[in-house]
Amino acid sequence: MTASDSSTARARAQGLQVALAVSLYGVSFGALAVTSGFSLWQTMVLSLVMFSGASQFALIGIIATGGAAAGLAAVLSAGLLGIRNSLYALRMSPLVGARGGLRVIAAHLTIDESTAVGSAQTSVAAGRVGFWTTGVGLFIGWNLMTLLGALLGNVLGDVRTYGLDAAAAAAFLGLVWPWLTRGEPVVAAVAAAVLTVALVPALPTGVPVLVVALTAIAFGLYRHRVAPQAPPREEVTP
Repeated sequence: MTASDSSTARARAQGLQVALAVSLYGVSFGALAVTSGFSLWQTMVLSLVMFSGASQFALIGIIATGGAAAGLAAVLSAGLLGIRNSLYALRMSPLVGARGGLRVIAAHLTIDESTAVGSAQTSVAAGRVGFWTTGVGLFIGWNLMTLLGALLGNVLGDVRTYGLDAAAAAAFLGLVWPWLTRGEPVVAAVAAAVLTVALVPALPTGVPVLVVALTAIAFGLYRHRVAPQAPPREEVTP
């Protein structure tokens, strides 16, 4: 097996693993949606069309607590969270290289997980394999698990007790961790976490994520355009 074959095989394996782990959390969304008053078809349309876990949970959470009167706030909050996917597209579009109708599909599949897997690879070919494997696998798995959760509904009880949210977070952290081997990414990650925690109590749902994302982009532009000569920080020793 050549190095190229090995890297694409690794990307495919990572994509499938992440898709499986995160898809399980779709059960939570399906169950919470129907117990919050959404019908089966409404739940499935949200999952198929929105396909952004954080935005979906924000929408049903606000509707559940505020009723129909909270519809505008729910849409705005979900939209703010969804803006990050547009920011991901700036990074992923050159890598994926989709054209025509495939570009629309690629845009729909540009989410946290597909971006993380695709951008973590060492070659363009492996990055594309990782992106498509994760995106397609998660789209299928997430919607199947959403349907399962919606059908079971109250039978599951409090779905958070199963720890599926932790499984999704762990899968994502596993992808991000290899990037944190130098001081600079560690500083950026810690700063983002601190800023998020500070903003969450003061700002509406979705705004802290957007603020942190824009801050990270501003830092990236400064680091690689304004001050490209700045030396990278030393490796972090374990």
